Order: sequence, then structure tokens, then C-alpha cells
Amino acid sequence: MALVPYGGGTLPGLHSPAATYRFAGRAVRIEQSWAQLGVAAVVWDAAVVLCAYLERGSVDLRDRAVIELGAGTGLLGIVATLLGARVTVTDRAAALALLESNVRANLPPELQPRAAVKELTWGKDLGNFPPGAFDFILGSDIVYLEETFADLLQTLEHLCAERTVILLSCRIRYERDLNFLKMLRGRFSVHEVHYDPSKDVHIYKAQRGGCKDEI
Repeated sequence: MALVPYGGGTLPGLHSPAATYRFAGRAVRIEQSWAQLGVAAVVWDAAVVLCAYLERGSVDLRDRAVIELGAGTGLLGIVATLLGARVTVTDRAAALALLESNVRANLPPELQPRAAVKELTWGKDLGNFPPGAFDFILGSDIVYLEETFADLLQTLEHLCAERTVILLSCRIRYERDLNFLKMLRGRFSVHEVHYDPSKDVHIYKAQRGGCKDEI
């Protein structure tokens, strides 16, 4: 996730020092820091909607290898770990301290080994991640800066095996967001699996062409 202020204006809750949610039977308290890191350090609706989608059992994450891209505060990766996945939670270097703090504060000791926080700048750190090693790739509100689209697509292609399921949640704000979906459809089989009208958030599933539906 890019470490820049988001141009969508001030929204309720984004400037709060913390936000608390309940997922997987646990309270999850997320520290936020808009002033320091901008969009990377607050919880966006797309993350909450995708967490709820996962919690409903829409996919089975138990003992699956999961990577989250542009994790920001870490809410999504934390919830995936609580739901039984082995999660690699990633973001750019400047976001890692807050991300690591949230992950460690919200996972019980027995689940700590199942979550790893790692640096990943799209298109640049791919050698640190085995190609095709993940069952699921998760991303929430990571599609908004057009200059990152090519690097994000390269990263998705590197991380994907034939079995890999990509789940991206987002609010379609601009024409460029639709352009990314068009680019994604040029390389993957993509369809919408959920829409939350109350938050105007879409969840898209993508897989390499010809993949069987494994979720």
C-alpha cells in the first residue's frame, strides 16, 4: 500500500488512534496512525468487508498458505490467521513497525508462529517469495494508484500457482479502478463474488485461466 495521504477526504474513524472489531470470536484492536503513514495506517471498509466474507466460511482457510498484499494495519491478515491460515502479511518497509505491532498484539501465543510479517514492494522484492507458494492471495483497497498497477500485476503473476485464489476487495471510486480490473481480466479469470451495498465494496475472485473453483 502506498504511503501517501488518500485524496478522498476526511472520513469518520480514520484519524482515531485505534479501532476495535470482533472477528473469529475475538476482539481485534487495531492501532492506527494516519498522521504518520496516511492510508497505510488506517482500516478501510474494504478490509472489514473481506474479513466478514472470510469469517462466514465463504472460503476454507484452515492450514492454507495465505499472503496479504498491502496489509497496512494488518486487520485482514490477523483475521485470516485467527481463521486457521498460515499467513505472510506484507507491506512496504515504512509500514512494517505498525503492522508487526498490530499482528503481535492481536494473536494469542499459540498462533504467533502462523503469521509472518515481511517487506514486499510490488515488482521489486519478488525474489524473497517463492513463486506459486500460496493457496490464497488477499488484498483490500490496494487498487487506487495507477502507477502501481503494472507492478501489482507482476507480483500477482509471480505469486500465483494454478491452484491459487486471489481475493481483492475494493470500492470502485474512479475510472482507473475499472481499468485495473480490465488489466486483471487480461491475465486471470475474474468474477465478482460479493457486493456489500451498505459500504459499496466489491469482492473479486481471480485465478489463472482454466483453474477449477477451489473455494
